[in-house]
Amino acid sequence: MFTTLISSLKRSACAAALAGIALASPASAADLNALIWCDHADPALLKPFEDANSIKVNVKEFEGTGAGFAIVDQSQPGDWDVMVIDSIDVPRGVAKGLFEPLPEDKLPLGDLYPEVTMDGSTKVDGKRYGITEKFGYNTIGFNKSKVDPADMQSMNSLLDAKYKGRIAIYDYYLPVIGMAALAIGKKTAELTEADLPAIKEVLLKMKANSKLVGEVTASQTALATGEVDILVGGGEWVTAGLAKENPALDFSVPKEGAILWSQSLAMFSASKNKDMALKFIQYVMSPEGQARLATSSCYWGMPASKKAALDDSQKKILRFDEQPDFLKRSQPYPAPNADLDKKMQDLWTEMLQTQ
Repeated sequence: MFTTLISSLKRSACAAALAGIALASPASAADLNALIWCDHADPALLKPFEDANSIKVNVKEFEGTGAGFAIVDQSQPGDWDVMVIDSIDVPRGVAKGLFEPLPEDKLPLGDLYPEVTMDGSTKVDGKRYGITEKFGYNTIGFNKSKVDPADMQSMNSLLDAKYKGRIAIYDYYLPVIGMAALAIGKKTAELTEADLPAIKEVLLKMKANSKLVGEVTASQTALATGEVDILVGGGEWVTAGLAKENPALDFSVPKEGAILWSQSLAMFSASKNKDMALKFIQYVMSPEGQARLATSSCYWGMPASKKAALDDSQKKILRFDEQPDFLKRSQPYPAPNADLDKKMQDLWTEMLQTQ
């Protein structure tokens, strides 16, 4: 399992390096230039589109919306055609004047799980600027050969002394604070400063049981290598890609719920190749494109389309048939205003520094 993880990371790094080289010199006007997350760098996703359209897709990877916008700010108008972005951040791109409205009548919106269309963020002033392509959960990832799967049906188990030293926590404050909020029966969309003391109490108990708090690679590696048995904030994006090599790795959506993440595709308003940009979006949203994206070598995730052409084994790993129930019990990332966001970050820092 460790070799699978390292291989995935190497593929991601290699793709990023090649993308940087490809875009160091002017791309052909016939090319498609995409700002992406690593799952879109997989040749298994890109090559069928390139072959079918006799086109080269030049990709540049980034992590985090701010980093993506920084690349755009340093580029010339028209350098980029499409962008992968957190669904909740689409309005930020619209406010910057970056994105082109998408033609809803040319998109398979009816094939999407209704809960992940994210109309509250992917649409601005009645116009659609993004379409959700992939989603999943920040929840509990675990090794079912080392822990009782029944325990993983409740977040309270994360506070049980029997798991002390066997837990890793994903180092991203918003989803894990969201999970702590669910543990005390709060809705992520309704959090206020008054909720922070109770959330802090849960976080400190989790931290007391944890062996490490780490970013994506460190937390994935800890679970994959057996350094820990549970990953708080994990989910199918951690366990699914490793499941064939280690079927003991799994995830749960506990009774309290999970934090829903989703990513969208958007088209740049300054694109010089809008017809092909739309064609690419349509391809990714097709049953075949959805299956290839969902099972990308970088990380797996649920396809937004219910018609994704996944085989039975892939559906089983992704818990495809359980999605309606998972979605009913999931809540979005907290979306605090600037003042509350700062207080949440301060709370997270305090938790990290607590021994």
